[in-house]
Amino acid sequence: MAGPSEKMQVTGRLTIVLKGPDGSIKDVRDIKNLVVNVGLAHITSRLLGTASGVMSHMALGSGTTAAAAGNTTLGSQLGSRKVFDSAVQSGSNNESITYVTTFAAGESTGSVTEAGIFNASTSGTMLCRTVFSVVTKGAADVLQVTWTVSFAA
Repeated sequence: MAGPSEKMQVTGRLTIVLKGPDGSIKDVRDIKNLVVNVGLAHITSRLLGTASGVMSHMALGSGTTAAAAGNTTLGSQLGSRKVFDSAVQSGSNNESITYVTTFAAGESTGSVTEAGIFNASTSGTMLCRTVFSVVTKGAADVLQVTWTVSFAA
């Protein structure tokens, strides 16, 4: 008789909050993401102790091609990748990691339709990518992304 089996699932969700120059909320989105193949490989390599940088940056883009498991970069990055404002364990059993990044006025402006998490300011490894309907970030707007990656059986 076969015993119980466990299959680890890695999932993610992000919340995007767009604020105008006066601080008023212009748009809020709650979006699922895709943990890409190189991101899964990165997770397992870290469990083995393989030297590889921790996830540290988030980027926004204007690409519209659907997220796919084989992605390694954004379709069309807007501006520079940003270092996380914070990265903390979360969840009732510390089964999640929550990353927060704020894109200030003048940063990554334009028609934002994708986001990703990376372990470097350029190149590096992508953990997650998501594509969504356009969020128009004006030059004076501030956009904050809270991205939670969860591990569950």
